[in-house]
Amino acid sequence: MIVRMRERVVAACDGASKGNPGPAGWAWVVCGDDERTPARWEAGPLGRATNNVAELTALERLLASVDPDVPLEIRMDSQYAMKAVTTWLPGWKRNGWKTSAGKPVANQDLVVRIDELLTGRSVEFRYVPAHQVDGDPLNDFADRAASQAASAQEAAGTTLGSAEPPPSPDVPAAGASRPARGKTPRRTGGGASSRTIKAKFPGRCPCGRSYAAGESIAKNAQGWGHPECRTADA
Repeated sequence: MIVRMRERVVAACDGASKGNPGPAGWAWVVCGDDERTPARWEAGPLGRATNNVAELTALERLLASVDPDVPLEIRMDSQYAMKAVTTWLPGWKRNGWKTSAGKPVANQDLVVRIDELLTGRSVEFRYVPAHQVDGDPLNDFADRAASQAASAQEAAGTTLGSAEPPPSPDVPAAGASRPARGKTPRRTGGGASSRTIKAKFPGRCPCGRSYAAGESIAKNAQGWGHPECRTADA
C-alpha cells in the first residue's frame, strides 16, 4: 500500500542478516506528526541473504511504499546502502554497471530498481549511527523490526496488526535502569560492546567487507567491524 501523508515524510529503513549471509529480513517505518513516533511500518523475510542485500531491500521497499510526489527524508545506519545510491551509483552507470576495478556491481538488480524509484523525486538521506542510547527512535524501530523478521522469517507490520517489535538486546527493557547519559550499555557473554566509534584508519570487518576511515565501527568477539555485524550471531 502506498503511504500518502503530509507535505513531508520522515522515515527510516534497515536490514538484518543473522550470520551474514544467513536468515535475513528488512523493515521500514514512517513517523507520526512529531517525526519521532512510528505511525506505519512493514517488515518481511528474505530467507538466506547478506546484510547488504537486506539493507538495499529495505530501502527499495520503503521507496515503493511512499507517494513519489511527497518529499522524503530517509534515516539509515547503513553507509554502504546510502553511498551505493548517492555516491557510487552515477559512476557505476557511466562504467556500464562496473566498479572502478572493472568488476560487476554487487546487488545490481536492487541498485537499478532503487535508481528507478529515486528518479524525479525529492529524497534526503540522513545517516544515523546504530544501536545508540538515546539514538534515533525511527532507526531503532526499523532495526528491531528487521531483526525480528530475520529471526522469525515472517512478515509483520501495521497492516497485519502486528505488535511493536521487541527491544534490541543492546537496549535496556522498559522499566530497567538505563546508563547515565553519554554512556552506552555493554553486552555480556559475547565479548561485544554496543559502543560505536569512528575508525581512525581503514580496516576490514570480520564479515569480510572493508570499512573506511571515519566510518562508525563497533567491537565484537572477532574484532572491530560494522555495527550491524556485531550482533550477527546473536
